[in-house]
Amino acid sequence: MTETNKPLQIEELTLPMLKAGQVLVKIAYSGVCHTQLNEVNGSKGEDKFLPHTLGHEGAGTIEAIGPEVTKVREGDSVVLTWIKGAGLDVPSASYTRDDGSTVNSGAISTFMERAVISENRVVPIPNGPSLRESSLLGCAIPTGAGIAINTAQVKQGSIVAIFGVGGIGLSAIIGCKLRQAKTIIAIDIFDHKLELAMKVGATHQINGKKQDILPAIMEITKQKGVDFSIEASGIGKIMETAFQAVCDNGGLCIIAGNLPKGEKIAVDPFDLIKGKRIVGTWGGETQPDKDISMYANLLQSGDLDLNPLITNVYSLSEINEALSDLSNGKVGRGLVKLG
Repeated sequence: MTETNKPLQIEELTLPMLKAGQVLVKIAYSGVCHTQLNEVNGSKGEDKFLPHTLGHEGAGTIEAIGPEVTKVREGDSVVLTWIKGAGLDVPSASYTRDDGSTVNSGAISTFMERAVISENRVVPIPNGPSLRESSLLGCAIPTGAGIAINTAQVKQGSIVAIFGVGGIGLSAIIGCKLRQAKTIIAIDIFDHKLELAMKVGATHQINGKKQDILPAIMEITKQKGVDFSIEASGIGKIMETAFQAVCDNGGLCIIAGNLPKGEKIAVDPFDLIKGKRIVGTWGGETQPDKDISMYANLLQSGDLDLNPLITNVYSLSEINEALSDLSNGKVGRGLVKLG
């Protein structure tokens, strides 16, 4: 990324020497997330690190390890995640262009064929599961399913509404299904995404362009509201509706979507007095080394199938198309195949 609101540039960069606590990863697949879209379009505010690399979810193979690295070895299959886990924390790396200028990078970047990653952003996984599916364990699943399992602690028989069924929302549905929720209501404005939501475990669907969302939820829940709302749309009015949809006396709304910097939402304080609750989430409160390993084992055993979430696979040369498709609601979870 060289400028805000400009297409990403594909460049050949020289890899740096590995510092203590860094590893070199040959990346197989990277997820494409709204976080990168928000970086590109400037929604996160001023970008002080341009030019820089992007991407925070993926899977690949360890090619080399730097000094003091003990968590992984050369040849290990790994998930790459933005969520900090065990290991040394090296906050940044940098690469060099042919003209000698520097391209900044963070502790993790995944829109690259090879990347220098901080030890605490990799999680070793068994060699059995596909790196294609495993790439979703870096952000989509730990955030979405993590919200259902860790943040909400959805129980058997719970009633849950998922607002926005892209990669995070679909993963939240999978998490609710793993927790044996009774009613899982998928809400979006695209029928093709709602159909996908039904395939991965939703029991009801609401198209917000065709129905008034709150009355539709109340009809499904017999006017009680839902036990949990999981908001993954990143739209202020939808965040407010998600809070309104939870039941009195303990209903919990969890906000996962990102509003553009400076935008705010409003809640009625009387709803708080009635016992409704609203919280944020940091990566589904995921502990990467425990939780990602659990998901990887479920993939290996066949108890977790992530193929339905992967609706589009792009080459690196199609990265700007991938971001455009994400922006226009055309994908569940898009992947970039590297190498």
